[in-house]
Amino acid sequence: MNIIITDYTFPDLEIETGIIEGAGHRVVAWKERRSATELRELVADADAVITQFAPVNAEVIAAMSRAKAIVRYGIGVDNVDLAAARDRGIPVCNVPDYCIDEVADHTLAFLLAVTRQVVPNALHVRSGSWGLATPLSGLQTLKNMTVGVVGFGRIGREVALRLRAFRCRMLVFDPLVPADVIRDHGGEPASLPELLAAADAITLHCPSTPETRGLLNAESLQLTKPGVIVVNLARGDLIDPAALVAALQSGHVSAAARDVFSPEPIPAGHPILSLPQVVLASHIASASVPAVRRLRETAAGLAVAAVEGRSLPNVVNGVRST
Repeated sequence: MNIIITDYTFPDLEIETGIIEGAGHRVVAWKERRSATELRELVADADAVITQFAPVNAEVIAAMSRAKAIVRYGIGVDNVDLAAARDRGIPVCNVPDYCIDEVADHTLAFLLAVTRQVVPNALHVRSGSWGLATPLSGLQTLKNMTVGVVGFGRIGREVALRLRAFRCRMLVFDPLVPADVIRDHGGEPASLPELLAAADAITLHCPSTPETRGLLNAESLQLTKPGVIVVNLARGDLIDPAALVAALQSGHVSAAARDVFSPEPIPAGHPILSLPQVVLASHIASASVPAVRRLRETAAGLAVAAVEGRSLPNVVNGVRST
């Protein structure tokens, strides 16, 4: 059976080939992301497809003549057309327990970096200066703040558990999560307008869907408190980048920390790169040795299970596996 890997950012595919070839199947892989037209040729004879960031759109899925599954390296599946795969009867699987602790830890690192002005002060000392690098008003204490958590899945709940140790007030918006679950994790259920109006810092942990894309835009950012902090480690397109830059330049948003952006990589010369009150990372919050190993082993195992006709867990598009 042919298991196709459309793209990957790992140094090699030793883990995947060990599992897939060990089960008697063949790996065909491209390292770099290719266009949809090129992908059509690659996946035409695939018995299963593993993808990382490649655009597995309706055109690509239509070219799959016998694929038994599409497996995404990661939690989010926004690069895969779920409806097109469902129409073709192809289950799409993710790895939902990947990088939960890593992203939750990184969220707290970002929140502390901006509230305690870690980066400006580190650069201040490196330049040969001493004392405060920013006005005293820029140094805040989480205990005295209200933090708004948007999205309360696995990662959002782990962020909440970590925030409890800092004894801040925590508002949570997630219309799919019962209020008692939010309260059990130390949060207060809130509507999105309530959260935007009351939060001193907002951290996003929801998937990219038609309902959430552009969640923070020029209109919704105007509903936030002056001086709000915005943190995003979920998906870049949850925030309108032009609206965020304008709010940062005006001072309405006092600081931001982002591991994700739209587009990625951030284009050279983009104004967000020159704003000193912004902490940026290159989509690396999920990274750790054990997390990446688990991700790759799980993805390869799901592909092997699919081509061998075994039942699949983690199907996200409603197609029952055989």
